[in-house]
Amino acid sequence: MNKKAENLLKPLNITAFLLPALILFIGILIAPIIMSLYYSFFDWKGFGNKTFVGFSNYIELFKSKDINFLEALKNSLLLAALSVFIQLPISLGFALALGKGIKGERLFLSVYFAPVLISTVVIGQLWLKIYNPDYGLLNVFLRKIGMEEQIMRWTGDVKDVLWLGNKKIALGAVFAPTLWQYVGYHMLLMYAGVKGVPLELREAAMLDGATPGQVNRYIVIPYIKNIIKICVIFAVTGSLKTFDLVYVLMGNSHQHLVEVPNTWLFQMLYLSNRYGMGSTIAVMLIILCFAFSLIISAVFKKED
Repeated sequence: MNKKAENLLKPLNITAFLLPALILFIGILIAPIIMSLYYSFFDWKGFGNKTFVGFSNYIELFKSKDINFLEALKNSLLLAALSVFIQLPISLGFALALGKGIKGERLFLSVYFAPVLISTVVIGQLWLKIYNPDYGLLNVFLRKIGMEEQIMRWTGDVKDVLWLGNKKIALGAVFAPTLWQYVGYHMLLMYAGVKGVPLELREAAMLDGATPGQVNRYIVIPYIKNIIKICVIFAVTGSLKTFDLVYVLMGNSHQHLVEVPNTWLFQMLYLSNRYGMGSTIAVMLIILCFAFSLIISAVFKKED
């Protein structure tokens, strides 16, 4: 086969290899987005005829008192802020500490990453037991150290601290298991970046008199900035998409006490049979996730 024939067949070979992945990408990601956008302009119960309503679903989403989407979005943004400013610094601290090659490094990695492997439903059930006002470990511990009455006065509870039944602390109670579950995930990503920092850079800085803290600040952290950016994107978009842990923790007994966009999406799609409104919420979440990803990328690019 001559060189000209090889050049003609090369694009065909590349296309043949990429086509299956492209078909899956379009069928699993792009097509559902387009369908959600289409259904968001209709009043539809999932069966029967559809009624075109234009942007009425979007207007109702932001103005309706029955669907407090802005409150749910605020809760997700608060979770995102807590993830970025509490969860990620803890993950970075663990990654920097383990990246030095301390004794038992592999054991610590396994322990910190273990919660990521556990089902979120299982984690929700576990923390339900911890938060139980009667026999939960948290309230029992507070009684032992004499702090339960102080927290009860602050929250307004009269008998026990209701971690999932008091609006003042419910969102924080939802964040705690999220922090515990995913701190190891971000730590592992950052740890891989820390271990990839060339040893020559560390040694040169140490020879110039830099302390370990200065090495981390001026050498290691700037070197893994792209990984930190990815972790920030994952933390923010993950908070916007959160559902299962909130649904398990809050359940039906404290319905609407802590709502996030995906709990309203579930309510509209499967409990109210409002597929048009559910699709509208899905479209808004897609837009928000893409927007925040672009904003975060732009912020890190500006810093560079």
